[in-house]
Amino acid sequence: MAAKIRHIAICAADTNKLAEFYKKTFDMYEVARLESAVFLSDGYINLAILPARANDGREGIFHFGFQVDDVQEIGRRAKEAGASTGIAPRPRDGRYAEFRLHDPVGTPIDLAEAGWATEPETAEQMAARKAQ
Repeated sequence: MAAKIRHIAICAADTNKLAEFYKKTFDMYEVARLESAVFLSDGYINLAILPARANDGREGIFHFGFQVDDVQEIGRRAKEAGASTGIAPRPRDGRYAEFRLHDPVGTPIDLAEAGWATEPETAEQMAARKAQ
């Protein structure tokens, strides 16, 4: 599989209000919630609506993520191509990304072999995530 953008994160002061905008305007649907973050999908891409405090209070696009076959290989290639950081592991607290790197201008890029949810969580998945 070629690397594919499968995730975009947007910060908002009011996550619920922005999530409702995307649901009503683009027929996106909720796939998960994690504290005050709302995760939506159109069946292909995962859109995270995160609290603005995650981005020093700034609203707007925060980062994006690629689903890849081999995170280590992509990390190596990114570093050779001029990434401003190497790959760093992401917290295992229910987030989807496994690693993060930064492009040459500092844009955060999440990497995941497993990808991001595009279907609503089942009760079992929600309980398992919260137990982590």
